[in-house]
Amino acid sequence: MDEKDCYLLKYVYEEMNLGRAAKKMFITPPALTYRIQQLEQKFEVPILRKNGKQIYFTPEGEHLVQYANKKITELQLLKDYLLDINATLRIGASTIYARYRLPEVLKYFLNMYPQVKIHLNAGLTKEIFQLLAAEKIHLGIVRGEFNWPGYKYLIETENICIISKDKIHFDDLPKVPRIHYKYPSNFNRRIESWWYENFETPPLINTEIDDYETVKALAKVGYGYAIIPSIFLNDQDDFFQQNIVFKDGTPMTINTWLMCSNESKELVIVKKLIEYFQSAPPLL
Repeated sequence: MDEKDCYLLKYVYEEMNLGRAAKKMFITPPALTYRIQQLEQKFEVPILRKNGKQIYFTPEGEHLVQYANKKITELQLLKDYLLDINATLRIGASTIYARYRLPEVLKYFLNMYPQVKIHLNAGLTKEIFQLLAAEKIHLGIVRGEFNWPGYKYLIETENICIISKDKIHFDDLPKVPRIHYKYPSNFNRRIESWWYENFETPPLINTEIDDYETVKALAKVGYGYAIIPSIFLNDQDDFFQQNIVFKDGTPMTINTWLMCSNESKELVIVKKLIEYFQSAPPLL
Protein backbone atom coordinates (compact mmCIF):
# COMPACT_ATOMS: atom_id res chain seq x y z
CA MET A 1 0.00 0.00 0.00
CA ASP A 2 1.68 3.21 -1.17
CA GLU A 3 1.39 6.75 0.20
CA LYS A 4 -1.45 7.63 -2.18
CA ASP A 5 -3.46 4.63 -0.97
CA CYS A 6 -2.88 5.72 2.63
CA TYR A 7 -4.28 9.17 1.93
CA LEU A 8 -7.17 7.64 -0.01
CA LEU A 9 -8.22 5.58 3.01
CA LYS A 10 -7.64 8.53 5.36
CA TYR A 11 -9.88 10.87 3.35
CA VAL A 12 -12.65 8.32 2.84
CA TYR A 13 -12.66 7.60 6.58
CA GLU A 14 -12.71 11.32 7.46
CA GLU A 15 -15.43 12.25 4.96
CA MET A 16 -17.50 9.05 4.91
CA ASN A 17 -18.39 10.21 1.44
CA LEU A 18 -16.74 8.93 -1.74
CA GLY A 19 -17.40 12.10 -3.72
CA ARG A 20 -15.80 14.44 -1.18
CA ALA A 21 -12.87 12.06 -0.65
CA ALA A 22 -12.31 11.81 -4.41
CA LYS A 23 -12.29 15.61 -4.62
CA LYS A 24 -9.53 15.76 -2.00
CA MET A 25 -7.53 13.22 -4.01
CA PHE A 26 -8.13 15.10 -7.29
CA ILE A 27 -9.62 11.97 -8.89
CA THR A 28 -13.11 10.91 -9.94
CA PRO A 29 -15.40 8.87 -7.64
CA PRO A 30 -15.30 5.88 -10.04
CA ALA A 31 -11.49 5.94 -9.97
CA LEU A 32 -11.53 6.03 -6.17
CA THR A 33 -14.01 3.14 -6.01
CA TYR A 34 -11.87 1.12 -8.42
CA ARG A 35 -8.76 1.64 -6.28
CA ILE A 36 -10.60 0.50 -3.15
CA GLN A 37 -11.70 -2.64 -4.99
CA GLN A 38 -8.07 -3.28 -5.96
CA LEU A 39 -7.02 -2.94 -2.31
CA GLU A 40 -9.74 -5.38 -1.29
CA GLN A 41 -8.44 -7.89 -3.84
CA LYS A 42 -4.84 -7.33 -2.74
CA PHE A 43 -5.54 -7.91 0.97
CA GLU A 44 -8.40 -10.36 0.35
CA VAL A 45 -10.69 -8.58 2.82
CA PRO A 46 -13.72 -6.28 2.46
CA ILE A 47 -12.89 -2.64 3.26
CA LEU A 48 -16.17 -0.81 2.68
CA ARG A 49 -19.83 -1.68 2.93
CA LYS A 50 -22.84 0.33 1.77
CA ASN A 51 -26.19 0.84 3.46
CA GLY A 52 -28.27 2.77 0.96
CA LYS A 53 -26.32 5.97 0.33
CA GLN A 54 -24.31 5.52 3.52
CA ILE A 55 -20.90 3.85 3.61
CA TYR A 56 -19.08 2.33 6.56
CA PHE A 57 -15.79 0.57 7.16
CA THR A 58 -15.58 -3.10 8.02
CA PRO A 59 -13.38 -4.12 10.99
CA GLU A 60 -10.69 -5.04 8.46
CA GLY A 61 -11.11 -1.64 6.82
CA GLU A 62 -10.80 0.11 10.19
CA HIS A 63 -7.52 -1.72 10.78
CA LEU A 64 -6.20 -0.63 7.38
CA VAL A 65 -7.14 2.99 8.15
CA GLN A 66 -5.16 2.83 11.40
CA TYR A 67 -2.19 1.44 9.49
CA ALA A 68 -2.57 4.15 6.82
CA ASN A 69 -2.60 6.97 9.40
CA LYS A 70 0.47 5.54 11.11
CA LYS A 71 2.32 5.26 7.81
CA ILE A 72 1.40 8.84 6.83
CA THR A 73 2.84 10.10 10.12
CA GLU A 74 6.00 8.03 9.70
CA LEU A 75 6.49 9.24 6.13
CA GLN A 76 6.09 12.86 7.21
CA LEU A 77 8.65 12.43 9.98
CA LEU A 78 11.00 10.78 7.49
CA LYS A 79 10.63 13.72 5.11
CA ASP A 80 11.37 16.14 7.94
CA TYR A 81 14.50 14.24 8.91
CA LEU A 82 15.67 14.07 5.29
CA LEU A 83 15.17 17.81 5.06
CA ASP A 84 17.58 18.00 8.01
CA ILE A 85 17.52 21.60 9.25
CA ASN A 86 16.94 23.30 5.91
CA ALA A 87 13.40 24.14 6.89
CA THR A 88 11.01 26.90 7.80
CA LEU A 89 10.30 27.15 11.50
CA ARG A 90 6.93 28.71 12.34
CA ILE A 91 7.01 30.39 15.75
CA GLY A 92 4.33 32.29 17.61
CA ALA A 93 5.33 34.45 20.56
CA SER A 94 3.58 36.83 22.88
CA THR A 95 4.31 40.42 21.89
CA ILE A 96 6.22 41.10 25.10
CA TYR A 97 8.54 38.11 24.74
CA ALA A 98 8.94 38.77 21.01
CA ARG A 99 10.08 42.31 21.77
CA TYR A 100 12.25 41.85 24.85
CA ARG A 101 13.76 38.36 24.58
CA LEU A 102 13.25 36.66 21.24
CA PRO A 103 15.51 38.86 19.04
CA GLU A 104 18.60 37.77 20.97
CA VAL A 105 17.42 34.15 21.03
CA LEU A 106 16.94 34.10 17.26
CA LYS A 107 20.24 35.87 16.68
CA TYR A 108 22.20 33.14 18.47
CA PHE A 109 20.07 30.32 17.08
CA LEU A 110 20.38 31.48 13.47
CA ASN A 111 24.13 31.84 13.88
CA MET A 112 24.15 28.13 14.72
CA TYR A 113 21.69 27.14 11.97
CA PRO A 114 21.87 29.78 9.21
CA GLN A 115 19.93 27.57 6.75
CA VAL A 116 16.74 27.86 8.81
CA LYS A 117 14.01 30.25 7.77
CA ILE A 118 11.91 31.76 10.56
CA HIS A 119 8.26 32.70 10.18
CA LEU A 120 7.26 34.64 13.29
CA ASN A 121 3.79 35.59 14.54
CA ALA A 122 3.77 38.05 17.44
CA GLY A 123 0.55 38.84 19.26
CA LEU A 124 -1.45 38.50 22.43
CA THR A 125 -0.76 35.34 24.37
CA LYS A 126 -4.34 34.17 23.81
CA GLU A 127 -3.91 34.58 20.04
CA ILE A 128 -0.65 32.62 20.04
CA PHE A 129 -2.25 29.81 22.02
CA GLN A 130 -5.08 29.65 19.46
CA LEU A 131 -2.57 29.44 16.58
CA LEU A 132 -0.83 26.61 18.40
CA ALA A 133 -4.07 24.72 19.02
CA ALA A 134 -4.97 25.11 15.32
CA GLU A 135 -1.54 23.71 14.34
CA LYS A 136 -0.70 26.85 12.37
CA ILE A 137 2.66 27.19 14.13
CA HIS A 138 5.29 24.67 15.21
CA LEU A 139 6.09 26.38 18.51
CA GLY A 140 4.28 28.81 20.75
CA ILE A 141 5.88 31.02 23.40
CA VAL A 142 3.21 32.16 25.83
CA ARG A 143 3.12 34.04 29.12
CA GLY A 144 0.80 32.81 31.84
CA GLU A 145 -0.88 29.51 32.56
CA PHE A 146 -2.72 27.44 29.95
CA ASN A 147 -3.81 23.81 29.91
CA TRP A 148 -1.87 22.23 27.08
CA PRO A 149 -1.92 18.48 26.30
CA GLY A 150 1.35 18.49 24.32
CA TYR A 151 4.94 19.32 25.21
CA LYS A 152 5.72 22.37 27.34
CA TYR A 153 8.96 23.73 28.73
CA LEU A 154 9.37 26.53 31.27
CA ILE A 155 11.58 29.19 29.69
CA GLU A 156 11.51 31.89 32.34
CA THR A 157 9.89 32.91 35.61
CA GLU A 158 9.66 36.66 36.19
CA ASN A 159 9.11 38.45 39.46
CA ILE A 160 6.40 41.09 39.62
CA CYS A 161 7.88 44.15 41.24
CA ILE A 162 7.21 47.69 42.39
CA ILE A 163 9.41 50.35 40.81
CA SER A 164 9.80 54.02 41.71
CA LYS A 165 12.33 56.81 41.36
CA ASP A 166 12.92 57.07 45.09
CA LYS A 167 12.56 54.61 47.94
CA ILE A 168 8.99 54.11 49.16
CA HIS A 169 8.22 52.58 52.53
CA PHE A 170 5.83 49.68 52.01
CA ASP A 171 3.21 51.01 54.44
CA ASP A 172 3.11 54.30 52.54
CA LEU A 173 2.06 52.77 49.20
CA PRO A 174 -1.66 53.71 49.61
CA LYS A 175 -0.61 57.37 49.87
CA VAL A 176 1.62 57.37 46.76
CA PRO A 177 0.19 57.77 43.24
CA ARG A 178 0.30 54.61 41.13
CA ILE A 179 1.00 54.65 37.40
CA HIS A 180 -1.33 51.86 36.43
CA TYR A 181 -0.70 49.58 33.49
CA LYS A 182 -3.85 48.07 31.94
CA TYR A 183 -3.12 44.47 32.82
CA PRO A 184 -5.11 41.49 31.51
CA SER A 185 -8.03 40.79 33.82
CA ASN A 186 -6.57 37.60 35.38
CA PHE A 187 -3.28 39.34 36.16
CA ASN A 188 -5.08 42.37 37.54
CA ARG A 189 -7.02 40.10 39.92
CA ARG A 190 -3.76 38.75 41.32
CA ILE A 191 -2.48 42.26 41.98
CA GLU A 192 -5.77 43.26 43.63
CA SER A 193 -5.67 40.14 45.77
CA TRP A 194 -2.18 41.02 46.99
CA TRP A 195 -3.14 44.66 47.56
CA TYR A 196 -6.18 43.98 49.71
CA GLU A 197 -4.27 41.32 51.59
CA ASN A 198 -2.06 44.18 52.84
CA PHE A 199 -4.16 47.36 52.68
CA GLU A 200 -7.73 48.32 53.51
CA THR A 201 -7.95 51.34 51.21
CA PRO A 202 -7.80 51.17 47.38
CA PRO A 203 -4.62 52.26 45.56
CA LEU A 204 -4.24 55.90 44.54
CA ILE A 205 -4.32 55.44 40.77
CA ASN A 206 -3.73 58.72 38.96
CA THR A 207 -2.84 57.44 35.47
CA GLU A 208 -3.75 54.42 33.34
CA ILE A 209 -1.44 53.51 30.46
CA ASP A 210 -1.30 50.62 27.98
CA ASP A 211 2.45 50.75 27.28
CA TYR A 212 5.11 49.55 29.74
CA GLU A 213 7.85 51.81 28.39
CA THR A 214 5.67 54.86 29.04
CA VAL A 215 4.99 53.53 32.53
CA LYS A 216 8.73 53.30 33.13
CA ALA A 217 9.36 56.77 31.72
CA LEU A 218 6.84 58.33 34.10
CA ALA A 219 8.22 56.39 37.07
CA LYS A 220 11.74 57.61 36.24
CA VAL A 221 10.71 61.25 36.64
CA GLY A 222 8.99 60.58 39.98
CA TYR A 223 5.40 60.67 38.71
CA GLY A 224 4.56 57.75 41.00
CA TYR A 225 5.24 54.05 41.46
CA ALA A 226 4.36 51.23 39.08
CA ILE A 227 3.89 47.47 39.26
CA ILE A 228 5.52 45.65 36.35
CA PRO A 229 7.03 42.26 35.45
CA SER A 230 10.81 42.17 35.65
CA ILE A 231 11.15 41.43 31.90
CA PHE A 232 10.77 45.18 31.32
CA LEU A 233 13.75 46.08 33.48
CA ASN A 234 17.38 46.18 32.40
CA ASP A 235 20.75 46.97 33.94
CA GLN A 236 20.57 50.60 32.84
CA ASP A 237 17.35 51.28 34.76
CA ASP A 238 17.93 53.22 37.96
CA PHE A 239 14.83 52.40 39.99
CA PHE A 240 14.12 51.67 43.59
CA GLN A 241 12.76 48.16 43.20
CA GLN A 242 11.01 45.68 45.48
CA ASN A 243 9.45 42.34 44.56
CA ILE A 244 5.83 41.68 45.41
CA VAL A 245 5.38 38.88 47.95
CA PHE A 246 2.15 37.51 49.39
CA LYS A 247 1.81 37.22 53.17
CA ASP A 248 2.51 33.49 53.05
CA GLY A 249 5.92 34.28 51.57
CA THR A 250 5.03 33.32 47.99
CA PRO A 251 6.42 35.77 45.43
CA MET A 252 4.11 36.99 42.68
CA THR A 253 5.53 35.73 39.42
CA ILE A 254 4.58 35.11 35.81
CA ASN A 255 5.85 32.16 33.78
CA THR A 256 6.80 32.04 30.12
CA TRP A 257 6.37 28.67 28.42
CA LEU A 258 7.54 27.12 25.18
CA MET A 259 4.81 24.81 23.88
CA CYS A 260 4.37 22.52 20.90
CA SER A 261 2.42 19.44 19.91
CA ASN A 262 3.98 16.04 20.48
CA GLU A 263 4.11 15.64 16.69
CA SER A 264 5.94 18.96 16.14
CA LYS A 265 8.41 18.04 18.86
CA GLU A 266 9.68 15.22 16.61
CA LEU A 267 10.69 17.65 13.86
CA VAL A 268 14.45 18.09 13.66
CA ILE A 269 14.47 21.87 13.69
CA VAL A 270 11.95 22.05 16.54
CA LYS A 271 14.13 19.70 18.57
CA LYS A 272 17.13 21.95 17.90
CA LEU A 273 15.35 25.04 19.20
CA ILE A 274 14.09 23.19 22.29
CA GLU A 275 17.64 21.97 22.95
CA TYR A 276 18.86 25.55 22.57
CA PHE A 277 16.44 26.79 25.24
CA GLN A 278 17.32 23.88 27.52
CA SER A 279 21.02 24.69 27.23
CA ALA A 280 20.26 27.97 29.07
CA PRO A 281 22.26 30.50 27.03
CA PRO A 282 23.54 33.48 29.08
CA LEU A 283 20.84 35.89 27.87
CA LEU A 284 18.02 33.84 29.39
